[in-house]
Amino acid sequence: MSIRRLPEKLVNRIAAGEVVERPAAALKELVENAIDAGATRISVRIAEGGILRLEVEDDGCGMTAADMALALERHATSKLPDDAIEDVTTLGFRGEALPSIASVARLTLESRVVGGDGWKRIVDNGAVVAEGPAALGKGTRVLVEDLFARVPARRKFLRSGRSEYAACLDVIRRLAMARPDVGFTVEHDGRRVLDVQSGQDRLARVAALTQRELAANSIGVDLDRGEVHLGGVISLPTYNRGIADHQYLFVNGRPVKDRLLVGALRGAYADLLARDRHPVVALFLDVPTSEVDVNVHPAKTEVRFRDPQLIRGMIVGGLRRALDEHGFRSVQRPAEAAAAVWQQEPVAPAPTLFAAHLPHPHAPATHLFGADGDTATMALLRDRVVDFAPPPGALSPEALPMGRAEAATAPAPQAAEHPLGIARGQIARTYIVAEAEDGLVIVDQHAAHERLVLEQLRRGMSGQRVPSQGLLLPEVVELDEPACDRVEAATAELAALGVEVERFGPAAVMVRATPAMLGAVDCQKLVTDIADDLAGYDAALGLNEKLELVAATMACHGSVRAGRTLNVAEMNALLRQMEITPHSGQCNHGRPTWVKLAMDDVEKLFGRK
Repeated sequence: MSIRRLPEKLVNRIAAGEVVERPAAALKELVENAIDAGATRISVRIAEGGILRLEVEDDGCGMTAADMALALERHATSKLPDDAIEDVTTLGFRGEALPSIASVARLTLESRVVGGDGWKRIVDNGAVVAEGPAALGKGTRVLVEDLFARVPARRKFLRSGRSEYAACLDVIRRLAMARPDVGFTVEHDGRRVLDVQSGQDRLARVAALTQRELAANSIGVDLDRGEVHLGGVISLPTYNRGIADHQYLFVNGRPVKDRLLVGALRGAYADLLARDRHPVVALFLDVPTSEVDVNVHPAKTEVRFRDPQLIRGMIVGGLRRALDEHGFRSVQRPAEAAAAVWQQEPVAPAPTLFAAHLPHPHAPATHLFGADGDTATMALLRDRVVDFAPPPGALSPEALPMGRAEAATAPAPQAAEHPLGIARGQIARTYIVAEAEDGLVIVDQHAAHERLVLEQLRRGMSGQRVPSQGLLLPEVVELDEPACDRVEAATAELAALGVEVERFGPAAVMVRATPAMLGAVDCQKLVTDIADDLAGYDAALGLNEKLELVAATMACHGSVRAGRTLNVAEMNALLRQMEITPHSGQCNHGRPTWVKLAMDDVEKLFGRK
């Protein structure tokens, strides 16, 4: 087959396929153009997920009629003043968006500059069909209709209107999050679904675009390393989601979905979340333009860093430091869900025990109260003896369950001196109930102690060897040969964690010591779980990261189990240790270790407020 030059119309459609594969991609290009034009307010209107109609209106600088004609030509742009493409600071710069969209849809472009007249130009699938004056304020309005209507091969691969709408909304959220100085409104099928005002601070904008509770359950990040700055907000580990759809990453104000950044984020939360849970984050990375290449993907969603290890280390270290500084803090959101399930017993009318001794209800008041007011009634109540008879089938008072009080060996501490309060009891041999100055604290004893043990093991991994307890009789654990090989290869690292093992034949290992803090453990199950952890992540993680998972497994084996009765001293000791241990607000699987019911909520349950 001979080589031929493709016609211009076909070239435009091929370029459109690279940049505009769905309505959300077209919307992204149009909104980026509006932002680059200096808009302070952007309005978006969508119909049927953008397949039928997309409209973007802004109050930016606008274009003259001549600029509009040039903007609809390929490779024409105002965003590259010179040939230094590596120094680009705008969101878009390729100069293909408008002509590409116009080649696969009906595009109406209207614009006006300050002091000039408005102009309109209509392009239908690559052909200019009309142009003339237009009435509008300063700025630009772009209308895209019937996307891919004449390209059925592409239109049939579009998803449902709801799916395309969700993708469009995600695009707007990311761009609005990157620019809190710009106001955004979005309407879908005539219904307003998003409205954020300009001039918001970063945390308020992120919370408005994700979930309102994030503001109370997040941590601020602000870190500089040379010319690189990392800022944003990250959620507490206990405030997480089942999918990673609420992770917003930005490089120099550009929304990206970069594998390096996602991997660094996963590493920062490695031992703080279960493997199927994901944090809610909005991270803004500012890097000198000479240190990052944004021109490696047609949609500009991926970037390439000159020093990727610096960026990864900065994200992992910065997020870890921010999480460490918040110690035992945990997500606090039980009031709405938990308070709703508390039961309030119906109040029956109080029985009138002395009704038989009172005069007739229609008797004169002097007969009811006596000559001197209520003296007669009070005397009647004082002289009346009421015998209480329990209802049939009820237990006698002697058989009722009684609370047990222990003699105090020391003055009870003051709740105001401790954030997690003072232990007052234990429920179901699982939950510690404590009284804090500002509410009622409930602690999951197993989850809390599991985190405390893990933090001690992690200190052992950082060079402070974990004390071990030698076994009176070494225990032999049988495993398959590959599992034994993995355990043997990590012998030195396991010894730092307090587990002393050695090879005992081709298909067994001998356990000589276990961490003293774990107490009596099932060596067979412990070593089997360690081998499974070393195998499950062998290819994806380095040894240190795998040992983090091993430490989490060991912590679960050695923590205080649910169902164990604790005395008051043990409960208070656990609370005090939680207050000084990093990350004690969540267990090793990302679940909260304690929740607080504020005194206001308690009073609402009893109708006091």
